[in-house]
Amino acid sequence: MNFFSNQLAIDLGTVNTLLYTKDRGIVVNEPSVVAVRLSDDLNEHVLAVGSEAKRMLGKTPDHIQIIRPLREGAVANIEAACVMLKHLIEKACNCRKFIRLQTVIAVPSGITQIELRAVRESAQSAGAHRVILVEGTVAAALGAGLPITKPVCSMVVDIGGGTTEVAVISLSGVVSSRSIKVAGDLIDAAIQSYIKRNYHLLIGDRSAELIKTAIGNAYPDPRNVVSVDVKGRDLKSGIPKILRFDSEEIRTAIAEQIEAIVQAVRATLEDIPPELSADVIDRGILLTGGGALLKNLDKLLGEKIGLPMTIPEDPFSTVVVGAARLLENMNGLTHFALKQ
Repeated sequence: MNFFSNQLAIDLGTVNTLLYTKDRGIVVNEPSVVAVRLSDDLNEHVLAVGSEAKRMLGKTPDHIQIIRPLREGAVANIEAACVMLKHLIEKACNCRKFIRLQTVIAVPSGITQIELRAVRESAQSAGAHRVILVEGTVAAALGAGLPITKPVCSMVVDIGGGTTEVAVISLSGVVSSRSIKVAGDLIDAAIQSYIKRNYHLLIGDRSAELIKTAIGNAYPDPRNVVSVDVKGRDLKSGIPKILRFDSEEIRTAIAEQIEAIVQAVRATLEDIPPELSADVIDRGILLTGGGALLKNLDKLLGEKIGLPMTIPEDPFSTVVVGAARLLENMNGLTHFALKQ
């Protein structure tokens, strides 16, 4: 391996895991999913990891299990997380032997010490010699180019798959933060629940995600209503059925989850000193993560909070890019690395 290929920045996400190397940029962007045979040893008989495993969701026989190693921003299955990380690291490095592999892994702000240890052990089992953990919101701020080492306030709202992280950062430290388990997954679940409750139609996780990305909307927009056909199983007749839903109806279905995100932002703002509040008024709030792409979410938050919102060009990659910038500057890591 050359110097750069044995250094990896990792955004270990509930829904997607991204790996970044300095010389090639993002080399892996795969769903955080593992498919295994129930009767086999997980370490020896993995059927698929990432995109291939995700395509199996909802279509597997009884002897095949689809595992999501991370749930709500935490490592729910350490063994599966190790297998997934090892597979993705091998894919990123194009080899199976690692020479003093160094990694920076972005983790949720509210992660516990037990969960931190689980992430570290997963990376070490996957072949990492040195593992440095940083808060995802700090990495997102760095990836977006915010001046977090200076005496000004940078506020980040990172909406991922399992958690929404809100943080106010100044002088290389987190002044105030919130982590709530309301994000993309819970929004998908709310869509599924709404359709089941009101139309007696059972839809899968992938269908709910499709609805969210295709017609999901956070702000009332009656002049631009769009629709999508959804396939599912009728709970009354038991046969497949197609129904059409529009964006206004889906907005109603996810309103509770969106309001929870609004309240988390408000609570974080209430905890910061007046001097930093003035900076937020001037600089606004950065929205990042896949959830930031929900249509009109920035407009709704801007109206509810009364502050300008900014979405980076690629909100999916800001965390892993920020982690990579930390990796490039090893001396600067002492300010941001999480202690265990």
